This record gives sequence, C-alpha cells and structure tokens, in this order.
Amino acid sequence: MSAPLLYESHCHTPLCKHAFGEPDEYAAAALARGFKGITFTCHCPLPNGFSAHVRMAPGQFDDYVAMIAATREAFAGRLDVRLGLESDYYPGVEPWLEELHSRVPLSHVLGSVHYQVGDYRKLFYTGDVHSYQELYFEHLALSAESGLFDTLAHPDLIKNESPADWDFARIRPHLERALDRIAATGVAMELNTSGVQKALPEMNPSPAQLKLMCERGIPVVIGADAHVPERVGDGYPAALRLLHQAGYAEVSYFLDRKRQTVPIQAALRQLEEMAVHA
Repeated sequence: MSAPLLYESHCHTPLCKHAFGEPDEYAAAALARGFKGITFTCHCPLPNGFSAHVRMAPGQFDDYVAMIAATREAFAGRLDVRLGLESDYYPGVEPWLEELHSRVPLSHVLGSVHYQVGDYRKLFYTGDVHSYQELYFEHLALSAESGLFDTLAHPDLIKNESPADWDFARIRPHLERALDRIAATGVAMELNTSGVQKALPEMNPSPAQLKLMCERGIPVVIGADAHVPERVGDGYPAALRLLHQAGYAEVSYFLDRKRQTVPIQAALRQLEEMAVHA
C-alpha cells in the first residue's frame, strides 16, 4: 500500500453545538480511511453573540486549541492532526478575525458566508431572493480579498436558500465576476461533499461552477464538513472524479497555511486500493 496522500480538511467538534463525537473519534475515522491527516476547522467564535447558538463561545477558544492538541498527541506517529478554523465572513468582522487568527498558529483557515444564519439574515436579507444570491457572491469575493482565509468553504451554498429560485444561467454573470476577483487573490475554494445532503442535493459547488473555477486556475480543496465522525472523508472518490471532469489534474490541501497538491489520479487509485482492502 502506498503512503497516505489525503487530508480531511473540514470537520467539527461538539464545541459548535451542532456536531457530535469527540476529536479522537474523528481522527480514528480518518486513520481508518487511510488518510494522511485531519485538520479540525470548528466554527469560530464571533463578537457580540453573533450566531452564538451554532459556534463556540469566545471563552472556549483556548479549550478548542487544547482539545485538538490532545488529539494530536494521542495520534502522534499514526495520523497528522492539525488545528484549523472555519471563520464566518461578513463586512465589518475583519478586525475580530484578524486578532483571532493571530492568537495561535493555525494550519488551515476556511472562510464561510453562512446566508442561513439568523443574525446574518437580519443584516443583509431584504426579502428579494435573487438579490440575496447576488450579495452572497459579492461577500464571497470580499472574503477572498480580505486576505484572512486560505480556502472559501462550500462556495455556492446559497443555492439551498430556495432551490426553486436557483437559476444558474441567471446568476452566472454575477458568479463569474466574483470568481475573477477570487482568482486574482490566489485563495483556494472548497469542494464540499456534504452538499449532497442539502435541499439541492449536489456537492458545493456544482459541476458548472467547478468548470468556471478551473478555467480561472482557482485551486480546490476537498472537505467533507463532517459533523459526526462517520462522515470524515465521505464522498472523496466522487469529489475527485468531479474535479477531474471539470478539468483539474490536482487537488489541494493546506498545512501551516501553505498549499500542498496531490495528483487526482494518484489520490483516486489510493482510495480505490483502500476500498478493496477494507
């Protein structure tokens, strides 16, 4: 069996109040799937109680750091366990995130625009679904331009706001302008396998958006967005095939905020080998 190649780059802990299972269980799942490592990216604390019901409190950040350090020690020599963060972006939060991200060395920082969060909706939703879709991609581009993030998570999540109102042809000009801006920053974007469980059941982003990303040379990181240990690495073979079909030859992951690459075909072969020996 060849040496492990892949990382789980997006997973959570119970500190976010909507994930289940301890970090050691997530790490064990990554090890069982033949992964090289796992990067925990739990939902960051935000100021003024912003969406506090779905994230760790500011006072729990040090607990999070200690929790992942304990798992790193428990799996030393068997699995590379990394500390990351999934940080929400909205205009005005930049100083808070800059200070938070500088508190400890982080290996991978995901940037997310969570349109469905009540506090975000109060600020930005006007009742017009199409305007909300356009604003989502504007904020996605601004998040890349902020320089705060390595990867933009589930970057068409807004299609689940109202699937009946999602028209790719209509949104495409707005999306393409956002992707041009994102490409200019060098920030990566995620292919999030958990999208198959959402209202519009396909990975985030869609194959059509992946193709536009590939045309602009935007790197892609795969993440399962695991909120239970069983979902660690879930859907990776299908995600790798989608990337290949979109024109990609490599998949990325981040270590110490630096992008690493793996050939897609090599990663696929390894996962297929693991499946045969499972």
